[in-house]
Amino acid sequence: MRELAVYLEVNPNTVASAYRTLRDRGVVETAGRRGTRVRPRPTSTPREALRVDVPPGVRNVSDGNPDPELLPALGPALAAAADRAAARPTLYGAPLVDEGLAELARAAFDADGVPAGPVTLTSGSLDAIERVLAAHLRPGDAVAVEDPGWGSLLDLIPALGLRPVPVGVDQDGPLPTELERALALGVRAAIVTDRGQNPTGAAVSATRAEELRSLLAEHPTVVLVEDDHSHGLVDVPLTPLAGVTDHWVLIRSTAKAYGPDLRLAVVTGDTLTVDRVGGRQRLGPGWVSHLLQDTVVHLWRTEAVDPDEVAKSYGRRRDDLIRALAERGVQAHGRSGMNVWVPVPDETGAVSRLLHAGWAVAPGARFRMDSPPGIRITVSSLSHEDIEPLATAVAAACLPGEARRYG
Repeated sequence: MRELAVYLEVNPNTVASAYRTLRDRGVVETAGRRGTRVRPRPTSTPREALRVDVPPGVRNVSDGNPDPELLPALGPALAAAADRAAARPTLYGAPLVDEGLAELARAAFDADGVPAGPVTLTSGSLDAIERVLAAHLRPGDAVAVEDPGWGSLLDLIPALGLRPVPVGVDQDGPLPTELERALALGVRAAIVTDRGQNPTGAAVSATRAEELRSLLAEHPTVVLVEDDHSHGLVDVPLTPLAGVTDHWVLIRSTAKAYGPDLRLAVVTGDTLTVDRVGGRQRLGPGWVSHLLQDTVVHLWRTEAVDPDEVAKSYGRRRDDLIRALAERGVQAHGRSGMNVWVPVPDETGAVSRLLHAGWAVAPGARFRMDSPPGIRITVSSLSHEDIEPLATAVAAACLPGEARRYG
């Protein structure tokens, strides 16, 4: 900066301010002593732009959506919410969180061993994560994120002026050595997906949870964010990490189990963090609609979704596809949730060949930072009859020599 100030004949503080503006706008990113570099693309270009256009006649297994057949009918729940609104309209000054919803959410957290804490609401998981990071971090701070991981989250972090630090994952969650490295680099926050990780389907095992808790306990000032968005559609037990750092939250969204348009997530955590999130909510949108809150309460009380049956349905499709791929020499991952991750040597080529074969898959570039190439397949729309043809097409696309054998 001093050299640039001399070259431009301006005050060094002017150069420092320009660098800070570029960083805050997501044009450059800082890496401590390794300096500052221009980002590969601006934060205004979301990873969703890397989606594949699906022509007519091509099966779309790229979108990450749940199976509509497994979503509950919302009519009765919405009607019940409307009746309640007619009897007791929600007016300005109402509590942020419906008492009944808070009790149900807290009871579910207690049943899964989540530490005690207050409950608040946001408009989905990503909204919650954004509010938590904004409550504790400043532009330039580093955040440990899973790699591969949720593309929208990988977009959000630099958009907030923060610096993502990739942490590799396997089927049991974040790798301890990778998290340890990130913590040593001074990350201020760590984001972990408990189950149904997008895109790999990883789920944090009990053994892995103990290892990660031990590492986090040595860095109590790190903000821990746990995303349990797959609650209600996975049969893998939750093994929470919460309770070993000063500030933490665990987030559960209704989007995957009850419908993406039901924009509500319940958040529990330490009192300071939950209070900050709720306070910022008051200053912005005010609250999450009580019509939505009452709808969710009705769905929960009537047990509109059977988590075991939903998990079995996704599990059958996921396991059948992984088995069929293995029979064709293709390694794939998917321990929980609705996605299967397939490592590939040539991501662009695999996506193109599958599109030509009639299948649209998600390119791994939407989910990766430093991790190797791959493709994501969403199993939600697959029938039993789809498994073998899709596995054959994937084998031919990933291992071109296999096309003659199975084509």
